[in-house]
Order: sequence, then C-alpha cells, then structure tokens
Amino acid sequence: MNVGQIVLQLPLETIQQMKVTYSRDEKSAPPGAVFSAKTPGCSITAYKSGKVLFQGKAPETEADKWGSAPDNPQKKAGSKPSVNDHKYAPSPSLFTASHIGSDEAGTGDFFGPITVASVYVDRSQFALLKELGVKDSKLLKDDAIQRIAKDLMHVELPYSLLVMRNERYNQLQQRGWSQGKMKTMLHHHAIQKLLAKIAPTRPEGILIDQFQLPSTYIKHLATEGEKLQQDVSFMTKAESHSLAVAAASIISRASFIKEMDKLSKQAGFTIPKGASAAVDQAAGRLIRTHGRQALPVFTKMHFANSAKAEKYV
Repeated sequence: MNVGQIVLQLPLETIQQMKVTYSRDEKSAPPGAVFSAKTPGCSITAYKSGKVLFQGKAPETEADKWGSAPDNPQKKAGSKPSVNDHKYAPSPSLFTASHIGSDEAGTGDFFGPITVASVYVDRSQFALLKELGVKDSKLLKDDAIQRIAKDLMHVELPYSLLVMRNERYNQLQQRGWSQGKMKTMLHHHAIQKLLAKIAPTRPEGILIDQFQLPSTYIKHLATEGEKLQQDVSFMTKAESHSLAVAAASIISRASFIKEMDKLSKQAGFTIPKGASAAVDQAAGRLIRTHGRQALPVFTKMHFANSAKAEKYV
C-alpha cells in the first residue's frame, strides 16, 4: 500500500475544532495525543504540542482542509489558519435556506478525473430531496448514487458539472498547479456557471465542502485574477449538514463513476477506484496492454502509484 505522511503545526483551538469534526471517526488515541481518527483516506493524530500527523494513501485530502498541505507528500510543512478564516463558517440558518452547495469527487483516486458539481436547492425542494434519498454520497453504494443522480435530473434540480480529465490534470500539474488550486478553480467556475443559469434568482448563500483553508482558496483565485463570490461559506463534511452539498456530492460522484466506466471500456478491463495495491496492479496491466503513453490519459501521474506500477509490468 502506498503510504504518504504530512505533518502540520496547528493552533490548539483548530485541533479542538478538528476533534469535533472527526468525532464520528475517532479511535483510541496514543499517550500525549488530543485525539486520533481514521477516515477512508488516512489516519489523523493530533498532539498537545500542536502537531497533527496525517498518514495514509491520501493524507493531503484531509490535511488540505486544515493547513494547506504541500503538494509533495514527502515534504512536511504546514501553514496556520488565517485570522479571517473563521469568518467563512456558515450560519446554521443556511442549512434551511435556499442555497448552492458545491462538492467534488475523484481527488484521491489514481485513475480517473476530478469531477465538481454545484447544485442550487430551493427550500421548497428539501422534503422531495430527502424522499429521494439524498445524503452524503460516501454513505451510499455506487448503484444508489447513480439512481439518485438520475432522479435529481428528472426533478430538474439546477446544477453545473465540470470534469477535469487526466490529460488536462497532468498538464496543469506539470505547470506547477497544486491539486488544491485545480479544485479551487473548478468549484469557482462551476458556481459561476450555476449562478448564471439560475439568474435572476439569487441564492441565500453558497456552501463549499471545505478541502483547504478559505484563505488558501482565495489566494488561488487571486493568482488567476478571480475573486470569491458573495456569501460563500466553507465547512468540512458539509454534505452531512446541507442537502445542497449532499446533492452536489451525489452528482459529482455519479459523474466520476460514469467516467471510470468509460476508462474501463477503453482499457479492456475494470479499472479500480482509489490508490491501493490493486490500483498499482491495474496500472501495471495498463502499461503492459497499452504502453506507458496510456498513463497520462488514465491516471494522475504525480501519484506515487506511477512508480509502484513498474513492479507489475
């Protein structure tokens, strides 16, 4: 298994916030630790010294939410939250208001694209979405995700979907773009497209499932001459609180599944999700079958799986 490690130095108040956020994922903590948690992508251990260790197959997925994790998991670094980051926490009233939610899929997967969906949900649609089974896509199996996504199309829920396929991902990565910057621009443009689609209706707020600090998100926008839209909030695990973000997580995940099915047909065998040893083996098989030139079309080349695949060639 490909294991990466990131260490951040964070204020104790941020660590307390993390403890609440990961309360459902908590496990027994070692001596000297404030808490320990296990997510699908990594293990997280926070210490009283302020050090937080993220370790696993995709540590940057969680680390980026709290301290702008480095793009190279071999490096250990971090940045403290800005004093203004707390201003971007959503008001509890947003969850019962007509609002836009934005979420993504595919960021921790070696194969396949990144998909980002932004969805506008009017408060009058909340009961219908609950009836359709809308909730955090991580709690749903692939067939349920695809079924609910189709149902959402039928009720004409306004949404915007962007897909960054691997060729473009690898080009931007070689130009020095971090995955965090790619996700920032995808969310930004998906929201812009949706705002144009629903105009002149104005949402009462916009909620982005937080994948990095708001200050880092805003800095990424500035490098491309863009500014944050009005009334934007950020929240980790937002799909557990907002039906709009939950709907966005389902639509983005359904799109990712569809793209993976296309890649499997192209490859001639089933392409696995994630970044595990099974993924390394599949990459080795892809090289044997289609040559190394296929990797930039199918995979995120900077993942360590690229090197791991060589032993299966």
